[in-house]
Amino acid sequence: MDDIVKQALAKWPNVPHCYGWLGLDARGNWYMRDDRTQAAGPFVQAKGSLLRHEKLIDFIQRNYEHDEAGQWFFQNGPQRVYVELESTPWVLRVDDAGAKVATHSGLPVQAAGCLVDEEGRVYLATELGLGRVHTQDMEAAADAIEQGRWKPETVKAQDLPARFGYVLSPQAQRPPQPVPKAAPA
Repeated sequence: MDDIVKQALAKWPNVPHCYGWLGLDARGNWYMRDDRTQAAGPFVQAKGSLLRHEKLIDFIQRNYEHDEAGQWFFQNGPQRVYVELESTPWVLRVDDAGAKVATHSGLPVQAAGCLVDEEGRVYLATELGLGRVHTQDMEAAADAIEQGRWKPETVKAQDLPARFGYVLSPQAQRPPQPVPKAAPA
């Protein structure tokens, strides 16, 4: 976590959390989801605006973590911005038949397990958590499997969040918020 973020947390410890405003798709792209986008439906059905500003994306990725409930968030100064996930908390890039694996944020990781779901999507269990292999890297993943570097286990995609302890939609799990009462006239 950036030092400036730690300082902001110390200065303003009780800033309310933010839900539904940020999403991560299965290709490692970040999306901002304004009120209108959120009203149009859950993430993936209504993704929002693709973030393209490299420094903002780098800042998000440096301050991307999870809480004890398996909800992933971006610590934006004193505010925790929970992330809607399309698939997994990490999107993995694979090179050299699986010899090199990195997260969508560029962190190198080691594959501790390989899983393939009913649609043929490949996932890797890593020291940072579960990640889905990027669609553009399926040839390298297939090479790693054929060479015996990874031994895939067949799974159902719907079972992965519970098995690996992550939450796809923190917003959906958020307790209902009270509606503020109008001031008397």
